[in-house]
Amino acid sequence: MRPLRALVVAHTASAAGNAATQVAVPLHVLATGGSGLQLGIASAAAVVPVVVGGVFGGTVVDRVGYRRTSIAGDVVGAVTIAAVPLLAGTVGLPFWGLVLLLVATGLLDAPGQAARHAMLPEVCAADGVPLLKATGALNGAERLAQLLGVAATAALVGWLGALPVLWLDAATFAASATLVLLAVPHTSTAPSPAGAYLRRLREGFDVVRRDGLLRAVVLLVLATNAFDTGLSVLLPLVARDTWHHPAAFGWVSAVFGAGAAVGALQAHRLTRRWSRRRVFALSFLLAGAPRCLLLATGPSLELTVVVFLACGLAAGAINPVLGAVQLERVAPRMRARVAGLVAAGAWAGMPAGSLLAGWGADRVGVVPVLWTVGVLYLLVTLAPFAGRSWGDMDRPARQDADREVDVAG
Repeated sequence: MRPLRALVVAHTASAAGNAATQVAVPLHVLATGGSGLQLGIASAAAVVPVVVGGVFGGTVVDRVGYRRTSIAGDVVGAVTIAAVPLLAGTVGLPFWGLVLLLVATGLLDAPGQAARHAMLPEVCAADGVPLLKATGALNGAERLAQLLGVAATAALVGWLGALPVLWLDAATFAASATLVLLAVPHTSTAPSPAGAYLRRLREGFDVVRRDGLLRAVVLLVLATNAFDTGLSVLLPLVARDTWHHPAAFGWVSAVFGAGAAVGALQAHRLTRRWSRRRVFALSFLLAGAPRCLLLATGPSLELTVVVFLACGLAAGAINPVLGAVQLERVAPRMRARVAGLVAAGAWAGMPAGSLLAGWGADRVGVVPVLWTVGVLYLLVTLAPFAGRSWGDMDRPARQDADREVDVAG
C-alpha cells in the first residue's frame, strides 16, 4: 500500500473511533439516567485534554517525530476506550471514572492528529500528489469516518447497547496504529533541534501571533467549534423530545458526515474554479447556522436529514482549504507545534460550548438555546467576507524552511 493511501486509511480508522465515542458515550450517559448537564460534562471531558495536548504536545511531536506520535496516540486511545466497557462490566464505572477515561483518551488525540497532518507534504511529494488534493482526501476520509462511525454506532447501540460497541471503537484505534507502523515510513524532515522546551513552545506561539491569517482562523473556528459542540449536546435531546427516538441523532450526524465527506473530496475542484477565500467563506456560512435554526423550529426527522446533508456538503470544503493554507505557510520543522496550537485555540471554546448548552437546556429549554446558538453562528460566519487577513488565503506563501512562518504583514 502506498504511504499516502496508508496514512489516509489509518486516519479514517482513528477518526471513526472518535466518531463512535461521540455517539456511544452520550447514549450510555442517557441510558444510565444522565442529565443534560452530565452530557455537557462528558463532552467537555473529551475536549479539554485535546486543547491541553494541542498547546503542549505539538512541541513534543516536532522533537519526537510525527510517525511515533501518531502511533502512540492511537495506542493510548485503544487502551482507555477499551477500559470503559471492561470496568463497567466488571467492577462498575461511576460517572467520574468515565470522565477520567475520556480525559486520558484525549491527551494524545490532538498531537496524534497533528502528526498525521504534518506528514502530508513529504508523503505527497513521494507519491506525486498535490497538497490540496491530499488534504482534501485526508479530511474527506475523516468526514467519511464520521458517516461510517456514527451510522454504525447508532445501529449497533440499538442492537447491542452502548458498552459493547466501545470494544469495536477501541479496535479502530488499534488498527490505525498498526497501519501507520507497517505502511507509513519515517518522513525525511529533520526533527526540531534540541533546546529548552519552553523556548520551542514560545517559538510556536510566535508563529501564530505574527501571522494575521492564522490568528483570524483561530478566532473564527474557536467560536464555531463552541457552537458545534453545543449542538452536539442539544441534538440527542432533540432526538429524544421531538423525534422520540434518542438514537436518531446518530443517523442525523451520519448524514451530515456523508455530505461533508463528499464536499471534502470536491474541495480541490472547487478551488480551481473559485478563490479559496470564496469557497471557505460560503462553506462556513452555509454549514453551521442553518442546522441550529432548523432544529429550533421542531422539524420532522425527514426534513432534518435533507438539511443536514446539504450543510454537510458545504462543511466539507472548510478543513481541506485550512489544512493546505496552514501547511504552505509553516516551515517543516514547526508544523506539529503550529498545528497543535492552532487546533488547541480552535478547540478552546468547546468545553464552554458543551457545558453552557447542557446547562441552558436544563434551565431554559432546548429551543431557546438553539435559537441563540443559531443567530450567533450566523453573525460569526460573516467574518471571512471582510478583513484584509482573509485575502491571504489566495496569495501564494513563500516556501522557506529557515523561517518559522510566512508573515502576513
